[in-house]
Amino acid sequence: MKQLALIIGLILLILGIFWLVPLLEKEKEIKVVTFETTMGPIVIELFEDDAPITTKNFLDYANSGFYDGTLFHRVIPGFVIQGGGLETGMKDKSGNPPIENEANNGQKNLKWSLSMARTSDPHSATSQFFINLENNSSLDHTSETPQGWGYAVFGTVIEGFETVEAIAAVATGGSGGHQDVPLEDITVQKTKVTKE
Repeated sequence: MKQLALIIGLILLILGIFWLVPLLEKEKEIKVVTFETTMGPIVIELFEDDAPITTKNFLDYANSGFYDGTLFHRVIPGFVIQGGGLETGMKDKSGNPPIENEANNGQKNLKWSLSMARTSDPHSATSQFFINLENNSSLDHTSETPQGWGYAVFGTVIEGFETVEAIAAVATGGSGGHQDVPLEDITVQKTKVTKE
């Protein structure tokens, strides 16, 4: 009788392991955003675990279609390309309330990383973002002070590097009180959110 109980116990244990292992091995779905721009696609993987507030904010804008029709309105070769908040004619597009700065998440402003743009107020980011064209350590978090907060990294380009480089190479000038504005509009035509 003891042997039968032991055998049944082992069978249940093995069945339990076969049932549990797939659950443990199931990988978290990675959110991916694709911007179809007038210069080609840019595909971005989001760091949801490291920047949950920022990622949710970005996905809310992306899923609502907010970014469609917005410009890459600031291009500084060797530094960043920025977009997500202005429309043709350099008109501000009204967004959601500002979010908390998550630049203290350990992520760095490395080449190809995606970060939130903001004003001098550390917690003023809304819809605008930028892609780093180089390792920009001067934008990293160093302390929770107005000067040290840095810019929250929440994703990285995984495809469309040539599109980013093409945008970075366009001619720029001044427009509507802004500097480093592409002389010809570069717009996001369509935004798509997928899971990897």
